Amino acid sequence: MEIFIYLAAACWATFLIVWAVTSFGIKKSVGGWGRWLAVRAILLAVIFAVLGNKIFTGDSVHMSRASGPANIPLGVIGVLLCMAGIGFAIWARKHLGKNWGMPMSIKEKPDLVTTGPYTYVRHPIYTGMLLALAGSAIVGGQWEWLVPAALFAAYFVYSAKVEEKNMSKIFPDQYPEYKKRSKMLIPFVF
Repeated sequence: MEIFIYLAAACWATFLIVWAVTSFGIKKSVGGWGRWLAVRAILLAVIFAVLGNKIFTGDSVHMSRASGPANIPLGVIGVLLCMAGIGFAIWARKHLGKNWGMPMSIKEKPDLVTTGPYTYVRHPIYTGMLLALAGSAIVGGQWEWLVPAALFAAYFVYSAKVEEKNMSKIFPDQYPEYKKRSKMLIPFVF
């Protein structure tokens, strides 16, 4: 079942590479975003620590049914969820274009993006990352992923609420209408 762990790790590596490459040429942020940089770094480090432990130990205890997918179909589902989540986040990142920034940052001369995945949810990058975390939990061992998933979920909900307050101030006419026709994180639900 190691293949599923490698595939999930490849998904997250792809995510990091895309984020790094596409971070050039974006609009300047107004105000600092550094206060949350340590939190973000720690959360990503936890993901790679959990996956790295599985990949590099080779210990049969770490690769047992208790710490990985119970069967091949479950492993496939986990990898597909991880791939779908990372793909959804990358799709959202592409639609943001030069407006992309660190969570809770405000860009100079921002545009309100409501196309692509933003048609359905106001924070599709968070949605994608949570879906990828759910897939990683299936692949990498559910218990080991509870802490990062809970931390990310709390961070994303908090970030989304802060960002929505900011967007309401920046786009007082458009944003309330956009909120009426879209969901915060889960399409058609929440």
